[in-house]
Amino acid sequence: MSANEVTWFKSSYSGGGGDNCVEVATHVAGVFVRDSKETQRQPLTVSADAWSAFTTLASDAPV
Repeated sequence: MSANEVTWFKSSYSGGGGDNCVEVATHVAGVFVRDSKETQRQPLTVSADAWSAFTTLASDAPV
């Protein structure tokens, strides 16, 4: 299964306008991250552990 054959999703915080959104898809190879406006470009691939660490830090960041 490639990055084109996974289910992509956006954050619930993304607006309905479709601009400036990041999409994420999980896969056994890792977590794929891409710009929603550039879906044909190669996505960034990170390990599940790295993604977990990133989202933990992001959720702990002051608003």
